[in-house]
Amino acid sequence: QVRLVESGGGLVQPGGSLRLSCAASGSGIILGAMGWYRQAPGKERDLIATITRAGTTNYAESVKGRFTISRVNAKNTVYLEMNSLKPEDTAVYYCWTTGSWGQGTQVTVSS
Repeated sequence: QVRLVESGGGLVQPGGSLRLSCAASGSGIILGAMGWYRQAPGKERDLIATITRAGTTNYAESVKGRFTISRVNAKNTVYLEMNSLKPEDTAVYYCWTTGSWGQGTQVTVSS
């Protein structure tokens, strides 16, 4: 069983930046694809970015050009760099890998 713990959420003004981190732990784990989802109040949980172990990335259109996903395999950690944040980016952000979810971290974009 892989345990995922997110950090780095918070309150930021429109146009600002945040960096989310997700650390994975578990005995003898070798992580495959990882990703970030987000869920706004009253909405479904949406996939926004994925990264393979080799570093191939994919993004939802809504964040393409503003968000960057990256990982450090030696640290079992995945990151989400978020720039040019908009109020509509406000959501709980969840880290994912096959079979596991993090607990989520709140990102609020507001002036």
